[in-house]
Amino acid sequence: MRRPLLILTGVIVLAVVAGTVWARTYLSAPLPIAATGYRLEVPAGASLATVARQLSADGIISAPAILTLYGRLSGQAGRIKAGEYAFSSGLTARGLLAELVAGRVQLHGFTLVEGWTVAEIMAALKKTAVLKQTLTASDAGELATQLKLEFASAEGAFLPETYLFPRGTTDAELLAMSHKAMQEQLRQAWKGREPDLPLHSAYELLVLASIVERETALAAERPQIAGVFVRRLRKGMLLQTDPSVIYGVGPQFDGNLTRRHLETDTPWNTYTRTGLPPTPIAAPGAAALSAAAHPAPGTALFFVASGAGDGSHRFSDTLAEHQKAVQLYLAALKARH
Repeated sequence: MRRPLLILTGVIVLAVVAGTVWARTYLSAPLPIAATGYRLEVPAGASLATVARQLSADGIISAPAILTLYGRLSGQAGRIKAGEYAFSSGLTARGLLAELVAGRVQLHGFTLVEGWTVAEIMAALKKTAVLKQTLTASDAGELATQLKLEFASAEGAFLPETYLFPRGTTDAELLAMSHKAMQEQLRQAWKGREPDLPLHSAYELLVLASIVERETALAAERPQIAGVFVRRLRKGMLLQTDPSVIYGVGPQFDGNLTRRHLETDTPWNTYTRTGLPPTPIAAPGAAALSAAAHPAPGTALFFVASGAGDGSHRFSDTLAEHQKAVQLYLAALKARH
């Protein structure tokens, strides 16, 4: 009786050893993932067994039970994380499980562009399908309330940058991330600002930076533009900046700035009111914040587009010089048309 028992025991041991070797080989072999990759969505609360069945249904693994058993024996089964994953060819089943446990989810990008208004930001967010849409605000004031910002207006409250986030992130969470980045950037700019600027708070620096952002796209000119506005503030002169007037006109602005616009008073009309407008008029980038904190020295009090087609400006010390620069600009426009 002992010999058949020994034989049976030996067969069982050999089977277990062979099965173990096969399982290890299986777990270490490259999965049939195409060169274009494979995307997997793991719902919140999903078990490894559920994920393994999905992988099997998608033709990625042929033995879901092996992956599930390995996960349980290794203590990893209960540690997988929900999210969207992007797997590349050459990945093994063992490596795939490690990715799930580490939570290396697919990240998506959202670029908040320098000079965007809240309206433009909200429109871009709504077009970003991987974001979960939760915000219902229709203007900058409502958005500030919804996000519980320390500002009365959300205009200028978000730092232009590219933000990475996993699928399922809410629009509010992304803006909170951007606002936190702006708070830090503004804190640094205010702390390192030039002494004796005619600004009373970091928020006023933010307002000035937003105007600088909308006045020029040329990095080299930003400190010069900021210098003009700082000197005007010191002298109590009207800032007379068209972008703030346009912001005050609102959505009905059709692209044609008229004398009627310049003469119609709004809180943002810097032709009718002295000082800075009450809120930023757009999202200033780090360079505009730096320019507002470190305006270029000089004596210029005026500037106008050069008409060269490169976005540059002519700077003038006196009104007479400025009027000549305006005539040159108009002549350049006429010549180009």
